[in-house]
Amino acid sequence: MQEKQTPTKYEIHPLLKGRWSPRAFSQKAITETEIKTLLEAGRWAPSSNNLQPWRIIWGLKGSDTYQRIFDCLVDFNQDWVEDTPALMLGAYKKDMKDGEKENFHALHDLGLFMGNVCVQATSMGIAVHQMAGLDQDKAKEEFEFPDNYHVATATAIGYYGGNPDTLPEDLQDEETKIMRERKPQREFAFNGNFKN
Repeated sequence: MQEKQTPTKYEIHPLLKGRWSPRAFSQKAITETEIKTLLEAGRWAPSSNNLQPWRIIWGLKGSDTYQRIFDCLVDFNQDWVEDTPALMLGAYKKDMKDGEKENFHALHDLGLFMGNVCVQATSMGIAVHQMAGLDQDKAKEEFEFPDNYHVATATAIGYYGGNPDTLPEDLQDEETKIMRERKPQREFAFNGNFKN
């Protein structure tokens, strides 16, 4: 795994510090058992009213489902994701149990699910790269989601250790950059009123 430097101001768990989202993955295959282990970690994420509104479509490289997910990605993502060992779609149910009330927390809950997946994956030496760049309507139709579901994200999954030279040239610099960056806490966390 390529080491990245994560300059934290406070010490955080090594799994969180070591996680990053590559676009070049090792060609080592991901197994169905590994996917199901990641899904099991996600399964135990918290959710509002314990509704567990997440719905996941997954496919391993070479399968029909993988190709169908791939075909829903925007061109930019198709350019780099082509040899990724596994792909997922993340969707959520937009309404509550009775179908009459919107579940405003469903997207948050899908995020918590994927947070668990990311930590579990990192513990296994597996990388996760989530993508917003997909045709949500096409994916919804392709996988026959009912109207009260929204396809939110796609995810590329594979082992760390890919060769950055396999990526389009404009993405190679980003892949090989050692220092990770994040906004400082003072820009997003306030002990008092919101500040812009």
